[in-house]
Order: sequence, then structure tokens, then C-alpha cells
Amino acid sequence: MSALTQEKVIIAYKKLGIKLTNPTDILGDAIYTAESSNAWFTKENIKKSILSFSEMLNETEIDHWFQSIDFSTSPKKVGLILAGNIPMVGFHDILCVLATGNIALIKLSSSDDKLIKSIIAELINIEPAFSDRIEYVERLKDFDAVIATGSNNSSRYFDYYFSKVPNIIRKNRNSIAVLDGTETKEDIQNLGHDIFDYFGLGCRNVSKLYFPKGYDIANFYEGIESFQPIINHFKYNNNYDYNKSIYLVNAAKHFDNGFLLLKKDDGLSSPLAVIFYEEYDSLEQLDEKLQLQQENIQCMVTKAHLSSNTFAFGRHSQNSRLRTAKR
Repeated sequence: MSALTQEKVIIAYKKLGIKLTNPTDILGDAIYTAESSNAWFTKENIKKSILSFSEMLNETEIDHWFQSIDFSTSPKKVGLILAGNIPMVGFHDILCVLATGNIALIKLSSSDDKLIKSIIAELINIEPAFSDRIEYVERLKDFDAVIATGSNNSSRYFDYYFSKVPNIIRKNRNSIAVLDGTETKEDIQNLGHDIFDYFGLGCRNVSKLYFPKGYDIANFYEGIESFQPIINHFKYNNNYDYNKSIYLVNAAKHFDNGFLLLKKDDGLSSPLAVIFYEEYDSLEQLDEKLQLQQENIQCMVTKAHLSSNTFAFGRHSQNSRLRTAKR
């Protein structure tokens, strides 16, 4: 078997991107199995994730990305502890390790152990030289570096256990939305995608809203009405019912439209089927406040002009991932 080169990686990634434009053609069985084993992984969400990688792995993005990558001629073993909150969320880390010419030691999440294996198998089918750079493990050992994704609690363990090697340790982060009152109904509908895509389970999903003081909550609820069918998913519905009952029993003030609860709270991380909110007096004061919380914020969506890097409503989850990875 010939050695893996950067040119081979680039060609393979482009070919994989094309193949993923028709996910059911090459991943039909894996999609069915993943959906059957994890109720959060609906066919719709699985296809959405696969197609997002397909859009990301286009010729222009790949050529741009690889301009900034040094391909290793002495491969290191990089341990990957992958998350499984949304379909294939850990696949990007694998792509990055392989793109740099290194070896991926992959610890899959039990929540997402079907799809990634199937796509990796397709990648190896395109370029067999990848087979020497990929290993699935139950426990990391003999690694040179680590990328680990987990909760705030698990990150403390990761920080200790992996402290002697180069590492990237990801903790809990949340996304927020800042409304200024000028939003159109279309803006709010787009915000609905930021909230409800993948049932709100991703770190890019908005879990906290900031309203200008005096904002009419009815405008927000009217704009997201088209997402009402999400309540028909039994696991989402269970979370909605549970949190609603807790608020009612505790007489906690909240708003309710039948599928999403709004509760005033200082926190950034809200329970599933709940969005926390705060009111602000001025954008300038809010901007200063948010600057102090940057390490806890993944993405910020808004029409307002703020100091931080922001996204338009409905666009924060679109694939700038390759460009983000290079910075």
C-alpha cells in the first residue's frame, strides 16, 4: 500500500464530499441502524448532518483550508474522545487529524457509533492509505496528543489525565441570541432553526435569549409557530412535560406556547424544551456583560452590532467549520 500524502487526502476529501450529497445511496443501512439505536437521531437530522459535511467538503473550501495546513511526515498518534449529542458531531475532529497527516485513535461515543464508522469505511474505500491512519479504541493509550469533548465535570478529569501531552479539552458551551426589536417574522423563523435544529442538543443551538426591555414575547412565539411539530417527538415531549410540571409545581413564572417554555433566568444553559431569557436596558451595557462571558459562549446570533463575532439568524450552524478550524 502506498503512503498517504497531502495530495491524496485532498483528492479523497473532495470525492467524499461528492458522495455525501446522496447519503442514502452509500449510508442507507447505517442511517437506519443509527435511527433505531438512538431516538434523537432521526432520519431527517442524520441527513441534515451528512449534507452539511458534504457542503463543507467542497473543492473551494478544501483548497482554501489546506493552504494553511502543514502535512506531517512523522505522524503522531492523536487520541480523540468524541461527543455524541448530535449525529456525526465528532467527524470534524477526525477530518482535522487526518488532514494534518497524523494518526487518529478514535474513542467513539456510544450514542454515535454507527454513522462515523460507515463514513470512515467509505473514506478508506476512496483512499486505502487512510487505513494505516485510523484506529478505533475503547481506551486511549500510547498517544502523543489528545482532543477530548465532554461536560464541565469530565473536562476536569481530562485536564488531569491528559495534562502531560498537547491537548484540546472542550467543556460545556452554549449559544445565545440577542434581539433588538427590529426583527422580521422571517428573522424569528430563522432563529427557530438556531433553537430547534437537532432538538436543541448542539452547542451551536441557542439556549438563551436577550430581549430589549418591554419586548412583546408574543412576537417571538408567533415567529416560531412553524416549529410546533417538534412536540410530536416523544423524547422532546417528555422533556417539555417534565419541565412544565416542575415550573407549575414551584409556581415559577414562565411563558408557554405548547411546545417551548420561556423562563427568566441568569443562566446560559437551559433544560431541553426550555429557553432562558433576560431583558436588557441598552445594547452597550449588554455588550459589556457578554464580553465577560465569552469563554462560555459558543455562538452569538443577532442583527445588532456587538463587539463579539456574531452570526445572522439561522446561519450559525452553516458550514464555516473548515475555515474555523484553521484559525
